[in-house]
Amino acid sequence: MRSFTVLVAQALLWLPTCLADSARNPKRGLAYTPNENWPEDDTLWSDAAEKGVLSWYYNFGWEASKAYESVPQSTFEFVPMMWGAATHNGTDSYFAGNISEVIEKGRDIKHVMMFSHPDGTGSEIKPKIAARSWINNAVPLQQRGIKVGLPIVGDPYNWVTPFLANCSDILADKEKKPNKRDGGDRDEPAAAGADVKTPTCKFDFIPITSYGNMSTLKDRVNLFANAFPGVPIWLIEYGFNDQDLPTTQRFFNESLKYVEETEVVERYAWFGASRSIVLNVGPNAAMLNPYGDLTDIGSWYLGGNATGIEPIPTDKPGESACTPEKPCGGSGSKNNAASLRRDGLVISLLGVAAGFFLFL
Repeated sequence: MRSFTVLVAQALLWLPTCLADSARNPKRGLAYTPNENWPEDDTLWSDAAEKGVLSWYYNFGWEASKAYESVPQSTFEFVPMMWGAATHNGTDSYFAGNISEVIEKGRDIKHVMMFSHPDGTGSEIKPKIAARSWINNAVPLQQRGIKVGLPIVGDPYNWVTPFLANCSDILADKEKKPNKRDGGDRDEPAAAGADVKTPTCKFDFIPITSYGNMSTLKDRVNLFANAFPGVPIWLIEYGFNDQDLPTTQRFFNESLKYVEETEVVERYAWFGASRSIVLNVGPNAAMLNPYGDLTDIGSWYLGGNATGIEPIPTDKPGESACTPEKPCGGSGSKNNAASLRRDGLVISLLGVAAGFFLFL
């Protein structure tokens, strides 16, 4: 009987690790938008990663966030982003150099993203300049085995077609003149796909964003999936912005089911990992209320149950309900109001085991 008791105890010690590893969600990630006023919020996301609820994050830059410098890539994968070109003509290779240095220091970078909305709503890079910068930065990283995402754009044609065509021009020119540094000085891009043997900039996944209702979300995913069949989609920002709370919550639950079940969506990140009073897509999408407490959406996203905590605890949306007695910069003591399901399962099993030992 004693040996059986020891076996049960050993199994329970092994159980939490087993649950975390087997239940790790490879899809769900974090669009990390920290606020220096509330650094205590950062532990919410790393704790969720430790439990396997979140598996990756990005912060719109090339350096891992300081809050997660000690967290292994296998637990919470950091995905660097080259937001825009570092020089006006795209001849720099700073991003590739920085990532190489990060790797040499021990961080196992497996994916990078390139150019945030260069088609006019973000980094605003002309296709020819972007092509040069891609070849100087993305290609060397791909040669190291790192997967690279297509530039994040509004549609897969208007900007992407001349971008890929310029890539073909530059790479073909480099093959003819291998000592030429830049190449690709043509004013007009070659016809995209004119020669299937012409080298071009290859990409391994497609990061996209979507803000709107379910029809908008599905249309966005299908648009890029049809344009580039077989290439995985990363939904790096999504939500139904500036809606009332019931509408936002309905969309959240319906969309979460969709992105989890849709095979072509390889990864996704709900945009709202911040306190409601600073979120720029409407307070009701926020995972935290003004005090750092998990909202229903925040708890659901981290694998928990509804908390009943409203994003803005006031009758006037958009106004802070902060008071001297409970300032918004407080400790966020209610962050643990919604326990994760896996913890609950482990605690329940430990309780059963305790009863079993007492019985023995």
